[in-house]
Amino acid sequence: MRNIYKVDNYQYVHNNLHFSLNENQKEIQIQPAGQVLVDSDHFAFIYVVEEGDGYSYIQLPKDGWQHLVKCIQTEQNPYLLINDMNIELINFTEELHQLIFNIEGNENYGRDFVDAVEAAFAEILQENEF
Repeated sequence: MRNIYKVDNYQYVHNNLHFSLNENQKEIQIQPAGQVLVDSDHFAFIYVVEEGDGYSYIQLPKDGWQHLVKCIQTEQNPYLLINDMNIELINFTEELHQLIFNIEGNENYGRDFVDAVEAAFAEILQENEF
């Protein structure tokens, strides 16, 4: 069964972004899979993790996207804090950066989602126009 874990807290520790979940973390044992997907229905980015014999999702909702902009600008992968362990979300920044440019102007994701991404990541999109 695929689990979806929602990030509900964003904090910076030594200039690195750390996510935490609003879950019973004692039972969560994951490994980064290095892939970022889109959930345009729920206005979220999804980081794929390996869990048991399958994959689960770390959901990053729209209300935290301003933190994702900083990840791209600093070219630093964020960390997920689970069970007092910091797990680097490998390939996160590179994958997200590519996705942002794939989403720009692409109404296959839905006009409202595209508008939200273009607004939230305007700095990133403008920086790369030159």
